[in-house]
Amino acid sequence: MRLVLAFVALFALSISASPVETTEPEIVIQASFPEQNPFGHVVNGERNQILLLVENKSDQNVTLESVGGSFHHPDNGALVKNTSSLTYGVPLLEKTKLQIPYAFHSEFKPGDLRLNLWLEHSVDDLKYRVTAFDSVVTVVEPEGSLFDFKLISTYLIVAAFLGGASYFVYLTYFPVAKTKKSKRVRPDASAPASTVTVTASGASYEEEWIPEHHLRKPKAKKPTAVSSGEEPSGGETSGTEGRRRKGRR
Repeated sequence: MRLVLAFVALFALSISASPVETTEPEIVIQASFPEQNPFGHVVNGERNQILLLVENKSDQNVTLESVGGSFHHPDNGALVKNTSSLTYGVPLLEKTKLQIPYAFHSEFKPGDLRLNLWLEHSVDDLKYRVTAFDSVVTVVEPEGSLFDFKLISTYLIVAAFLGGASYFVYLTYFPVAKTKKSKRVRPDASAPASTVTVTASGASYEEEWIPEHHLRKPKAKKPTAVSSGEEPSGGETSGTEGRRRKGRR
């Protein structure tokens, strides 16, 4: 009898010492992109958002800890890059739903990539991970617009900065010499007008600029007969004529 009691006590002790197995709570998640992104595109350089509708179908209260994700190659599943992880710490009661937003950024080459998102939740001290989204998405570049205020303002600021720097460099290495403006002399109305003389060849000149001794016109000489020999003087002529007269007598 004592042997039977000892066996029963040992069996009860073993049962109490074994850990109690708990089942993972049933969490269902539906992911969707906002209405302004109906095609589910991931835009480079912008804040992309995806909405997660979390439903707790279990009989236990859970805590939504965080959401993370990663990009993979669509064909071979190779990891491309992990996305940022967001912490929530929001309790989710049993048999309830809660929608939480998840935002991430993208800087990839345009094309198709597989996006995998997961949700981590906890019950007491136990943590679980549930897949929130696993599908191929298209990475695109942002649409450019000629009337984009941000783009235009950026171009204007850059152009003003470059213009100011260029002007400063030009003034530093290529200084501009200051030229003195010559004063215009107005003609005196009371001064007599200068005399303009026209020559036979058609050239004109002002007499006031020529020295006076050059303006004196030479006196015209009387024309005289010129013999082939030397011209005798008046005394020699009269002497010769007297000798001729004496010889004739």
